[in-house]
Amino acid sequence: MSYRPLPSEVRLGFSDIDGIGVFAKKNIEKGHNFGMTHLKIGEKLIRTPLGGFLNHADYPNCFKTKLFYTNEDDPKIKMDYKIWNLVAIKDIKKEEELTVTYTFYKLNA
Repeated sequence: MSYRPLPSEVRLGFSDIDGIGVFAKKNIEKGHNFGMTHLKIGEKLIRTPLGGFLNHADYPNCFKTKLFYTNEDDPKIKMDYKIWNLVAIKDIKKEEELTVTYTFYKLNA
């Protein structure tokens, strides 16, 4: 077993939007969950490699869905935290860039 910083169905590449982006290596169906993009423990927000290379779009093809975990969910967990997973909200074609509408970061106009 080896560590893969990105899901197997995506790759990094040069983006027409900004710098480097995340691209589909194959056709992806609407509803596909790519996995975790961000984790928040207390006030600390941590970006995963997948979350670090997503570019903003006003009309994105993906959405970050928030999952909450609290001590009530599992008493063995000694802290509350949140994670965000990336989910396709449209069918995505092979070589298409995955995009989201930024919610954690302010855009410079």
